[in-house]
Amino acid sequence: MKALVLREHGDNEKLTLEPQFPNPTPGADDVVIRVKASSLNYHDVFTRRGMPGIRLSFPVIIGLDVAGEVEQVGTNVTDWKPGDRVLVDPIDRVDGGLVGETIHGGLAELCRVPAHQLIRLPDQVSFGEAAALPVAYGTALRMMNRIGQVKAGEKVLILGASGGVGVCAVQLAKLAGATVIACAGTPEKAEQLRQLGADDVILYTEEDFLKAVQTRYGKPARRRGQAGGGVDVVVNFTGGDTWVKSLRCLRLGGRALTCGATAGFDPKEDLRFIWTFELQIRGSNGWEREDLHELLELVQSRQLKVLIDRQWPLDDGAKALASLEDRKVFGKVLVAA
Repeated sequence: MKALVLREHGDNEKLTLEPQFPNPTPGADDVVIRVKASSLNYHDVFTRRGMPGIRLSFPVIIGLDVAGEVEQVGTNVTDWKPGDRVLVDPIDRVDGGLVGETIHGGLAELCRVPAHQLIRLPDQVSFGEAAALPVAYGTALRMMNRIGQVKAGEKVLILGASGGVGVCAVQLAKLAGATVIACAGTPEKAEQLRQLGADDVILYTEEDFLKAVQTRYGKPARRRGQAGGGVDVVVNFTGGDTWVKSLRCLRLGGRALTCGATAGFDPKEDLRFIWTFELQIRGSNGWEREDLHELLELVQSRQLKVLIDRQWPLDDGAKALASLEDRKVFGKVLVAA
C-alpha cells in the first residue's frame, strides 16, 4: 500500500511517501480499514519531532484521526463487516496505545486497529467530517462542556480560536449561550470567526490581547461586591508567554481552561493572580467515547459545523502537516488517500 512513513524523528523531510509499504493484515480481534479521510493535529507535529519521555518503535505512520470503510475483519470479529462506514477512536481504551503513534495511523491507504476502537458512522456524516472530530473536537467538547461547564451569559475568551480545537470551542460556547471573544492573527481569520459566531475578535498581531480585554470589558476587581470587569472563562491551550496574561483577563473567581501547550508547556507563572482573584485552573485531557457519540449527533443534526481548511492528497501529506505547523490554516486539515 501507499503510506507516508516516519523512520526517524526530525523535520518534515523525515516524512517519506513509500508506495510499497506492507499491507496490514488483521489479527483475530482486529479490522483493516480502507482509509477515506484522516485529519492532522498538532500532536502529529510533536510525534514527528519527538517528545521527551516517549519512545516510538519505528517505522511509524502518523495520523491519529481516521475514518473509512471496513476492508477486512479478524476471525473473532462479529459486529463489523466489509463495507461498514466507521470512525476510529484513536485511544485504545482496552489494551493501551494511540493510533498514529504506537500503532500505524491514517496517512496510508489502509489502517489496522482493534475492533473495539470502532464507532459506527451515520450516513448523514461524511468521512471528512468524521475524521476531523476525535482529537480536536473531542478535546474541545470535554474541555468546554464537561470540565469547563461554560454556561449562558458568561463571557468566554478563546486564544488559538482559528485552529481545530478553537473553532469547535467557539461553536460550543455559542451553543451554551455565552458571549465569545476570539483571538485571531489575521483580519481574514477574524472575519471567519465572526461568521462562525464570535461576538468580538481581538487581532493579537495588532494589539495586546490583555489590554484589549481590559479596555473593552474592564479590569477585574479584587474584592467581592466591588464593581469589576474581566471575563468569566479564558480558554488557553497555547501556553508560552500568553499564560499569565490570560489569567489577568479573568474576573474574580474566573476559570482558566487548558488542554495543551502548543507554544510552550513551561511558561513563567505568577501565583499572585491565582490566589488574589481566587482563580480556578481546570485542566482537560483528551476525550471519552461518549464525547465522540455526542459530537456525531451534533454534526448529524447540523448544530455543529466541521470547519475544513483544505483536503490534501496523500502524496502531499508532508505539505499538509507543514501548513498546520506553520499555523496557516483555519479549522482542520484533511488528508485522503
